[in-house]
Amino acid sequence: MTDTTPASAPAVPDAAAEELAAAEAAEQTRVRLAKREQLIASGAGAYPVSLPITASIPDVRAKFPDLEPDAQTGERVGLAGRIVHLRNTGKLCFASLQAGDGSRIQAMVSLASVGEESLAEWKDVVDLGDHLFVSGEVISSRRGELSIMVEEWRIAAKTLRPLPNLHSELSEETRVRQRYLDLIVRDQARFVVRARAKVNASLRSTFAGHDYLEVETPMLQTVHGGASARPFVTHSNAFDTELFLRIAPELFLKRAVVGGLERVFEINRNFRNEGADSTHSPEFAMLEAYQAYGDYNQMADLTQQLIQDAALAVAGSHTVTWADGTEYELGGQWDRVSMYESLNAASGLSVTPQTPVEELLAHAATLEIEVQHPTHGKLVEELWEHYVKVDLTRPTFVMDFPVDTSPLVRDHRSIEGVVEKWDLYIRGFELATGYSELVDPVIQHERFVEQAKLAGRGDHEAMRMDEEFLRALEHGMPPSGGMGMGIDRLLMAITGLGIRETILFPLVK
Repeated sequence: MTDTTPASAPAVPDAAAEELAAAEAAEQTRVRLAKREQLIASGAGAYPVSLPITASIPDVRAKFPDLEPDAQTGERVGLAGRIVHLRNTGKLCFASLQAGDGSRIQAMVSLASVGEESLAEWKDVVDLGDHLFVSGEVISSRRGELSIMVEEWRIAAKTLRPLPNLHSELSEETRVRQRYLDLIVRDQARFVVRARAKVNASLRSTFAGHDYLEVETPMLQTVHGGASARPFVTHSNAFDTELFLRIAPELFLKRAVVGGLERVFEINRNFRNEGADSTHSPEFAMLEAYQAYGDYNQMADLTQQLIQDAALAVAGSHTVTWADGTEYELGGQWDRVSMYESLNAASGLSVTPQTPVEELLAHAATLEIEVQHPTHGKLVEELWEHYVKVDLTRPTFVMDFPVDTSPLVRDHRSIEGVVEKWDLYIRGFELATGYSELVDPVIQHERFVEQAKLAGRGDHEAMRMDEEFLRALEHGMPPSGGMGMGIDRLLMAITGLGIRETILFPLVK
């Protein structure tokens, strides 16, 4: 079966090609608007409220997977789909109908089955892209293609704009800005949406197996906290006060633990007023979880299980295949390395938590590394990224961070100057982080004071003093472990795609 999509035009300058395409689209829209009026005038309607559907395209394909050519089933169904291929001949017309999951079935409209008037109307009003209802017998064509021999048809929704050429790749900009077209055209776009749903279901299932409770916390906050990031600022007319879109749910989830909800998690949106690139989006989905009487080692074990279970749900294996065909192994036990030890091994330096800032600044300068508002911790982390991060290929937990970059984390139980924090790197980017949580309200107050000093010196990512959170800690929070992971980045690790491909409708200019 062929379709009526025009062949590629000869190469012309980009501006001229865009102008020509726009003119052709405008003409097609004008013609389709006229067909819409024609359908309404005839009483058939262009957008009926309901249709006598008895089966779906996937259902019919599953029920009749291997019909011989020219076979008849005697079973009549009513189903609907979007027309993605269309061929009109004399007495027999063909349309390929596509369901939302991408599965297709052929509709055969013959003069003998529908009559002269209906066939003429078909040729007059049906276009590529229309949603179409058909009813008739399930058969196999002479070429063995599963088909419906149409006895009745109706327009289910008249399209006013043409579909893109199904034989040409959509540009990345079109895929991102008009995701609905991407979902119609590309199998991979549909796969990612379904993969994301499987990932979220898997995460919830794994948490349920560990007796976690899913909760929801505020997205509008009077004090932004829980991460080092620049917030979006808004104003509440009702309360006449400045509010922030949350950068993290951490401080509210910890309040829940104080209240006796000993194992809690949340999957929801975070917002950070920062740059956008292949691994960052201003709006993103985040998972955070907290466990009373746990620590960062237990949270690392849990995080590994969460990711491995999600990979199994999507790929059926801990070995995932990325979009470019690369296989990546997520199974087994993942490496755990010390930040300071791995930095020294890769660089030949002898950096410790007590190394002065001036010494680190001097070494950073030789590498042309610039750090705004430099502290010991920021410089150590920048040097680590320069020397170590680029060579991380396997999933790796990087353990034990500088204290001054981790104001919500408990001091290490045996190493002075560091805290019990890890970052998980997969595919060369940070996927998750985990802590042994700081629960001493006196030390937490001191850490907030230090953050306030940084903010006063112009560090827009520094945390603000949160008196209500400190009040909660003063009522006693049990020793706890916590973790956070970006859902979009988890999809990146499983599929090999960039962040704009894993978010259904990413924010773009």
